[in-house]
Amino acid sequence: MPDAVVVGAGPNGLVAANLLADAGWSVTVLEEQPEPGGAVRHDGEVAPGFVNDLFSSFYPLAAASPVLGGLRLEEHGLRWAHAPHVLAHPLTDGTCAVLDRDVATTAASLDAFALGDGAAWERLHAVWDRYRADILDALFTPFPPVRATARLALRLRGAGGLRLARTLVLPVRRMGEEEFRGEGGRLLLAGNALHADLAPEAAGSGGFGWLMSMLGQTYGFPVPVGGSGALTEALVHRLRARGGTLHCGRRVERVLVRDRRAVGVRTADGETVTARRAVLANVSVPALYGRLVAPADLPDQVLTDLRRFQWDFATFKVDWALDGPVPWQCEAAARAGTVHLSDGLDELTRFAAQIAMRQVPDRPFSLFGQMTTTDPTRSPRGTESAWAYTHVPHDIRADAGEEGITGTWDTGERELMADRVERQVERFAPGFRALIRARRVLAPPTLQALDANLEGGAINGGTTAMHQQLVFRPVPGTGRPETPVAGLFLASAGAHPGGGVHGAPGANAARAALRQHRFAGLARIQRALTRRDRAGDRH
Repeated sequence: MPDAVVVGAGPNGLVAANLLADAGWSVTVLEEQPEPGGAVRHDGEVAPGFVNDLFSSFYPLAAASPVLGGLRLEEHGLRWAHAPHVLAHPLTDGTCAVLDRDVATTAASLDAFALGDGAAWERLHAVWDRYRADILDALFTPFPPVRATARLALRLRGAGGLRLARTLVLPVRRMGEEEFRGEGGRLLLAGNALHADLAPEAAGSGGFGWLMSMLGQTYGFPVPVGGSGALTEALVHRLRARGGTLHCGRRVERVLVRDRRAVGVRTADGETVTARRAVLANVSVPALYGRLVAPADLPDQVLTDLRRFQWDFATFKVDWALDGPVPWQCEAAARAGTVHLSDGLDELTRFAAQIAMRQVPDRPFSLFGQMTTTDPTRSPRGTESAWAYTHVPHDIRADAGEEGITGTWDTGERELMADRVERQVERFAPGFRALIRARRVLAPPTLQALDANLEGGAINGGTTAMHQQLVFRPVPGTGRPETPVAGLFLASAGAHPGGGVHGAPGANAARAALRQHRFAGLARIQRALTRRDRAGDRH
């Protein structure tokens, strides 16, 4: 009987398992898919000699994460690679905003849009540099991050703290207007905000866009050498070196609860795996509270709140094997690992508005990844392994384009949408489609089939909007990995601080399990001492 059962071998589940093993616990990880990794996997199925990441690719949050840094995964084979530029946002007129790990290079690209915008970027970066350690500490620790917040508040006192707070809750469109005269800086912030499901007019999108931009400025958008699965391989290797066990192809269908405490799980094949101390669930919030835990074991309010849980946007992705480098009109885009494809801020707003109206966007804002540019091991010399993803509504009511896509995502609709994404690339890189050797289409149902946590292709474990963050994540009054069931902990991106490959939800769940067990042990000792004292009094 293991001390802990971890449900799901995505990065958060593997981080949790590693930390429990470090504490001396015996750990068993159960994974539904035939291989571990969740949304951190790669394969060679698009074309011979090409490596394509199935889901996530670039990892600024992993590079910044003290959780992953503390695991010393480089000792288990992990190596990182960087593209010459972090990110580029080209426009159809040939201009291009560039994010580079060198601040002066980023600033120079923004000065090309409006003189003085480079200095404005440097001012934003100076704020980040001053408070970075405390911001990251607050981001990666359980909510409320009391110590980190107290330190940050102390440093901000008399230093414009309220003004900074105001800036971070601004919509990214307004933040860009206040900080920059030209479009370059505004595009970097707004494009990065749309890495989540935050429209340019959404409250808090400015803070998220700023955070992602500054992470890229400081840490880059690195990738694991050889494919995203190399990160998973390092986590698995480390876990096994510490005695942990991993079983794939084992779907958990029920968390077993006795006397209001989680005592193990039952798998789809009927086997019971008992946990001596804790069960940690690296699963989506609706899966945990809507399927794995029986309704009778949950408070009525949790079930009511669950009906209001909101997913982030659905995702549509295309992988390519290209016969040559992408022929970007803007030369700087050819040296960027990530390229944002929308012809200006208004087009970003138009894209987000179409999704809000439940329409399939006709000019889909796309994040384009140049993997061989970033890591030359990904494909033969002179070629490019690439991908692009965009977002679509979960519940499609209309198609803003002319093809009449309805959301059935049958073979015909998948191909039509992939063609639409390719036409978007062609706007900024004429001749792109002539380079395609092979492609693979991953529609929302396909992504969910490959990783059940990606419900309808949602990649962030739930919306990043303010109404489902901090104390509201995953439902009001939580914000921590503890659940209403003793010994059961939420270890997925559904918990604070949310999506991204950084390991914080898994680490927070593991630490909560260790803390609860320690407190339970102290309580048992206290009860035993009390009984002894009473016996002595009677004697």
